[in-house]
Amino acid sequence: MENTNILLFAGTVLPLICTPGPDMLFVASQTMSGGAGAGLRSTAGVCTGYIIHSALAALGVAAIIAASPTLFMVLRWLGIAYLAYLAARLIMSSLRVGAIAPTRAMAATNAFRRGFLTAVLNPKGMMIYFAILPQFIDHGRSVALQAALLSAVFIALCGMFFACLSIVLAMLGSRTSVSDRCRRWIEGIAGCLLLIAAGRLAT
Repeated sequence: MENTNILLFAGTVLPLICTPGPDMLFVASQTMSGGAGAGLRSTAGVCTGYIIHSALAALGVAAIIAASPTLFMVLRWLGIAYLAYLAARLIMSSLRVGAIAPTRAMAATNAFRRGFLTAVLNPKGMMIYFAILPQFIDHGRSVALQAALLSAVFIALCGMFFACLSIVLAMLGSRTSVSDRCRRWIEGIAGCLLLIAAGRLAT
């Protein structure tokens, strides 16, 4: 695959990565409520989730799913439902005064697992793999190898952007101590943002 094609693909997907969506909102909400560590664990989960999409694209299953509108619609609504579930949990937590924070190990597991599921069920990510990525593949060469290479570029860009976002948000948030009232506001706002994202995807 030519370097020009790789750069063109990177230039195409980077604005999509930087556009507020389920992944960005989830990583931001985790960072705001749990600090840089939670944001980075969420980022790792998101990137791991996209490895699943990469495997599907490399194996050609993505083309099969894209050819079945019914199957893609089912996956799309599963993603929307999961975002709504995350939003509801954050909003419910924001309504509880003095909620007990989970242990550090539990928070790490939850952040990674939720980030993984958010990416796997993210319709925006599916569209990148199912609609955009195939446009940059030369069918005269190994399709699986090209799909794997382009997927690696996409995942690397996601990892770098979300990691930087986590660190910046954590630095801004560390200037003030987070009281229980502040935590509730942060979780409430983050839950509403995720709910808005789910609503936008649904419509």
